[in-house]
Amino acid sequence: MKTGRLLLCILLAAMPVLAQAQITVNDLDADMAARVGVTVDKKIVRGVHLSLSGEGRLDDNFSSFGRFDTGLGLTYKLNDNFKFGAGYIWIQRLSSSDVWKTRHRVYADAKYTLKSGYWNFSLKERLQLTHKDVNSYKHQSTPNSLELKSRVQAAYKGFVSLTPYCYLELRNVFNDPACAATWNSVSQTFTDYVFTGYTDAYINRLRGSIGAEWEIDKHNSFDFYLLADYNYDKNVDTAQSGTTLKSISYDRGFRASLCVSYQFSF
Repeated sequence: MKTGRLLLCILLAAMPVLAQAQITVNDLDADMAARVGVTVDKKIVRGVHLSLSGEGRLDDNFSSFGRFDTGLGLTYKLNDNFKFGAGYIWIQRLSSSDVWKTRHRVYADAKYTLKSGYWNFSLKERLQLTHKDVNSYKHQSTPNSLELKSRVQAAYKGFVSLTPYCYLELRNVFNDPACAATWNSVSQTFTDYVFTGYTDAYINRLRGSIGAEWEIDKHNSFDFYLLADYNYDKNVDTAQSGTTLKSISYDRGFRASLCVSYQFSF
């Protein structure tokens, strides 16, 4: 994958204080997943909507239930071109040790849409902050991850009730753990380890999707889509004391998800 190799070079270049030969990349098995979601959308006043949503996810080739979340959001449509939103999402996620972990996410987004004939082209930027519990002895991930998701989308409006679309999305993380250390080739260990803060920034996901929205009537609609995710996850593993660096690596993997969501609007 040429795109994957290019992103890996960008990731490695962001950490010049560590010998690049000692930063390993783990290729994870490809995974098939599924998502089912429900949203209730209420019009408050013209241009302002309040929504309540829920979603469940199947992972590991549809064999296990790995996540569910509930969200509350508010959107404001300024005009035909600009739309703004904000919200909160409560997340329950199953860890690798089969323990359910809670995450809290807040977000704010802005969307610009350009209409040309039957086509709508849009750019959506979402800034999100996710709080999660982490091991206090290890700098494997930040407890408050700050990310920016940038999405470009094209949608065709030439049919009566069906709207096909496709989009491409990049996710940038701004505060992954950063450190400095010296690699000892004799002992094959890191020395002089110093944790320098949650300051590492890079692209950690590429996502593409194709789908179609089916509007049954003014109150009911479905969204059927296929997601393709290519992810990088950084791991900084230290001793329990937090003073010695054991390893630094990136997990990369591909996941395809079959998805359907239903929305009731009133």
